[in-house]
Amino acid sequence: MRTKGKRPTNTEEYLALLPDDQRQALTRLRDQVLAVAPNAVPHFGYGLPGFKYNGHPLVYFGAAKAHCALYGSVPAGLEARLKGFDVSKGTIRFAPEKPLPAALVKAIIKAKLAESLARWPLA
Repeated sequence: MRTKGKRPTNTEEYLALLPDDQRQALTRLRDQVLAVAPNAVPHFGYGLPGFKYNGHPLVYFGAAKAHCALYGSVPAGLEARLKGFDVSKGTIRFAPEKPLPAALVKAIIKAKLAESLARWPLA
């Protein structure tokens, strides 16, 4: 997402700059993350909307010219479920018209929460 002028400083500004299809896909993704991690705190960093959990980054999400993406390390064990998506070490790319299935988002976020708690236990 490239814009001329003011850069977004929060999630709402970021989403407002996107085309309708990307905004809808990322809004749905944001709602799915919060359904699994209701204690996650909205965060805006690296120019992207995301969430922190227990004071540490959980995931980020964003859009580029031809895709949307979920950013953060990809949890182990989900490779088979991610077939059909463009996946790299820390990114899962998807088309707005072919969003990540809700059950897959749930599995990713549960795994990310477990990773976070293992690394940074709740005090």
